[in-house]
Amino acid sequence: MRGPRSSELGYKGRGSRMIFNTLAYFLLFLIPAALLFRLLPPGARPWMCVLFGALFFVYFSLTESGGAMGAACLAIFAWEALCSRLYRPGSMLCLLGVVQSVFFLAVFKYWNFFTGLVFGPRETNPFYWEGAFLPLGISFFTFEFIHYAVDRYRDKTRTGSLGQYMAFILFFPTMVAGPIKRYQDFLPKLEAPSTDWRTDWERGTTRILCGLAKKFVIADTLTAMTVHLNQADLAVAHRAILPVWLLAYGMQIYFDFSAYSDIAIGSTRLFGIKVPENFDWPYLCTNIAEFWRHWHISLSKWLTDYVYIPLGGSRRAPVRVYANLMTTMLVSGIWHGAGTNFVVWGLWHGALLAIHRLWSGWRGPREGPPSLAGQALSWALTFVMVNLGWAFFCMDLPTARFFFRRLFLG
Repeated sequence: MRGPRSSELGYKGRGSRMIFNTLAYFLLFLIPAALLFRLLPPGARPWMCVLFGALFFVYFSLTESGGAMGAACLAIFAWEALCSRLYRPGSMLCLLGVVQSVFFLAVFKYWNFFTGLVFGPRETNPFYWEGAFLPLGISFFTFEFIHYAVDRYRDKTRTGSLGQYMAFILFFPTMVAGPIKRYQDFLPKLEAPSTDWRTDWERGTTRILCGLAKKFVIADTLTAMTVHLNQADLAVAHRAILPVWLLAYGMQIYFDFSAYSDIAIGSTRLFGIKVPENFDWPYLCTNIAEFWRHWHISLSKWLTDYVYIPLGGSRRAPVRVYANLMTTMLVSGIWHGAGTNFVVWGLWHGALLAIHRLWSGWRGPREGPPSLAGQALSWALTFVMVNLGWAFFCMDLPTARFFFRRLFLG
């Protein structure tokens, strides 16, 4: 009987994002690296980022897995950096970059999950990896690897130097849990960062403090309610409290993850570098498509550019468009975690997006501004459906089924 599950992503409870709440992150890495980046000549800055990024992964991996995780990360980064030198517009070698990134994810994150689907649970699975570990931020840095390989193939980004690319993949403020960067956006800022020290440090520090306040004051307070999302507590709780607990999780995940985004974005600002925003008041959106344009924005844009559009996007027949939406959100679900509950969560959002598109097409273009009552109803429906979906995200499927049975049937 399990409650909310933790994962390598920063979304849930404990995990890699706990790194950014430690004094070691600020005193050993962020402040020294940001100061040195400002003081060193331009040619040395990329290699300084590489050095601190490598030390970052080694240090925090030692605290979590005895060094195996850090060694795996550095080996992956070194191999990716060497392979990136071979990518050319239109070259099939770019396909190698995509395949090997998917391979890294399949082995480190999904091996036991996929083999378990075929051979059953751990006790009957001859291929179960007993010592499996998850390299820090692998879900994020592999997506950046894929972006670079695809955009080199499309000739949408220049190569840059080896040091510049390694600085991109080892830029530690964003590598553990995003935001997901684009090389063509990051490189000009690496080459010519902001020189307004005072403004950058004031705004960066303010953003970091805002993130820490969100984390410790709001998210951690809400966690006291989310721990009850397990079968033992659900079985004895009054039905009226169940939606309160689920809503608390929906709020907790937002404040927790947006808190990290604030810390990461504020950290990069100390370097004079701006990275993409990740949240823009998503719970105020009035439809599910708008929600995904405001929730985890860097991931949503990545999925649009590298999954949805290559599948055909919205340029196909309606049925094909619905299938594209379902497939894209299925990828999103699997990316978030190795479990059937994440598959269901992704399909839930894919279905919501398909239904919204079907409804929008049937209704046709709206004449005049929507009424206040219509906006309120649209917001309420979106808010409820998103928060119902969190049940699949934070609980395994048996617990989620039990939750809904208790919620709707008593």
